[in-house]
Amino acid sequence: SKSMRSVGTPGYSESCSINEESLLLMMKHSGYTVIQENGQRKFGGPPPGWEGPPPPRGCEVFVGKIPRDIFEDQLVPLFELVGKIYEFRLMMEYSGQNRGYAFVTYANREAAQRAIQMLDNFEIQSGKFIGVCVSLDNCRLFIGSIPRDKSKNDVLAEMKKLTDDVVDVIMYPTSTDKSKNRGFAFVEYKSHKAAAMARRKLAPGHFSLWGNAIQVDWAEPEKNVDEDVMQQVKVLYVRNLMSTTTEETLRHEFSQFKPGCVERVKKLTDYAFVHYRSREEALTALRLMNGTQVDGATVEVLLAKPSRVREAATAEGKSVSKILTLEISVPPTWPQNIQLLQQRSVLLCVSPDLQERSVIPLRPGITLYPTSVLSVKQSQINSAVGLLEFYCYKHFLSPPQYHLFSTHGLDGQLLLLYKVVITATQRTYTPDRLCVLLEDAKEVAAQTVLWTLGL
Repeated sequence: SKSMRSVGTPGYSESCSINEESLLLMMKHSGYTVIQENGQRKFGGPPPGWEGPPPPRGCEVFVGKIPRDIFEDQLVPLFELVGKIYEFRLMMEYSGQNRGYAFVTYANREAAQRAIQMLDNFEIQSGKFIGVCVSLDNCRLFIGSIPRDKSKNDVLAEMKKLTDDVVDVIMYPTSTDKSKNRGFAFVEYKSHKAAAMARRKLAPGHFSLWGNAIQVDWAEPEKNVDEDVMQQVKVLYVRNLMSTTTEETLRHEFSQFKPGCVERVKKLTDYAFVHYRSREEALTALRLMNGTQVDGATVEVLLAKPSRVREAATAEGKSVSKILTLEISVPPTWPQNIQLLQQRSVLLCVSPDLQERSVIPLRPGITLYPTSVLSVKQSQINSAVGLLEFYCYKHFLSPPQYHLFSTHGLDGQLLLLYKVVITATQRTYTPDRLCVLLEDAKEVAAQTVLWTLGL
């Protein structure tokens, strides 16, 4: 079923709308190969002269909303402006049109980030704007509608029969009866390609498990957090809890080795976050409690991943300046919309004392580009209010609604509290603290929502 053809072979141009001469010219000038297989056309991968392994995770971007009559001869030169391309994959229809999206793998993460910052919302044709965002190298599928009496080994055996390169199956028991699963599982594959092939093979209507028509989709990818950030974490994430387990029970169980070491506990349904006073105490609890039983349930304990990442530029304990030099030279014969990207010798210096809250002068010659909010890193958002708005925007939810309430303290001072409504879920979140300052009340309210959502 696998179809692979190189440009220039007989029959190639029958299924391709792009002028074959354009592709051959690109191959000649760049030295890259172009191959069509499994509904996609690959430019490069690896590029000529490449030595060593492929680029690491984080180097690939997803390009969406591509007009169907645009091909590599226009797309590749555009995306090469921001960095060296390792591989460009354009998804193709059998008719020869593109499918409206592509994947670009760069030689390094910095080039991928530049592509997101400079080319997201770029007007590639009159009134046609492409979208560029990070591509998640997901190797995990969600499988739904699994009979609740099936075990991990049952599902693993079935998935290995149906698909290739299965690495593991992850299943969770119900919070009330640990002998039954929750009706779904996560299947981990050796590579993103293997997971994608399995997802296509397991499309609805093709297969069933134990007589059930299964649901198959990509699993929500786990957040990647820098190792330096994880080295500072002193919060444990505890899952597979009984619904009846209380925060007081968790506080007692997780501080037996050193009474008083737990700062606070927050439990939500069948999982919880346990905050310790020091990282050493958190690591000790992780070692002692992972795999133990709490109220009859075997719990899984992990270091919690922070919801936002603060990046500090330090070297040998001293702050350092970040310098970014971006030089792009565009031939005058290229279309005007691409010429707008031209930026010569722009030097951006971030002073050592402004790493967290940088304010940089807008100097003559610096070109500004429309940028999507989704291209902003969470580390660039310095408030709970901003993080909550970012979360709603990312998940296509209406902005949070803040409703102000007040009361008077014992000394007669006006105390403030915001209740937050997320209209999509019809839920209202109420903080447990009153504030004197209006800005503090709003920040506390947003923190409450983020905490409740486990973010």
